[in-house]
Amino acid sequence: MAWAYLLTAGLLEVVWAYYMKKSEGFTVLTPSIITLTAMIVSFFCLAASFKVLPLGTAYVVFTGMGAVGAFIVGVVVLGESATPIRISAAVLILAGIVMMKLSNSH
Repeated sequence: MAWAYLLTAGLLEVVWAYYMKKSEGFTVLTPSIITLTAMIVSFFCLAASFKVLPLGTAYVVFTGMGAVGAFIVGVVVLGESATPIRISAAVLILAGIVMMKLSNSH
């Protein structure tokens, strides 16, 4: 169950990052509300995962999912550049997430 909470937290991190961008510095109401709601639920899920998972593993997976997810959303939805260097960086982050997951016995 801890991994389900962590996955939810990571996915919601991507949601809040996207909507924070859309909020234009919290000047647009609906994206601002979505951002804050997703942040709150994301952090509650992250905290729930901390009850079982090691801090380092959970936090690396959480931030890595957010970083790679935001990169993907940026490229696919917002039309940001997908240069070989940026793609390589995302792949390295993903590799780190996988290694952290594999190193954990939970």
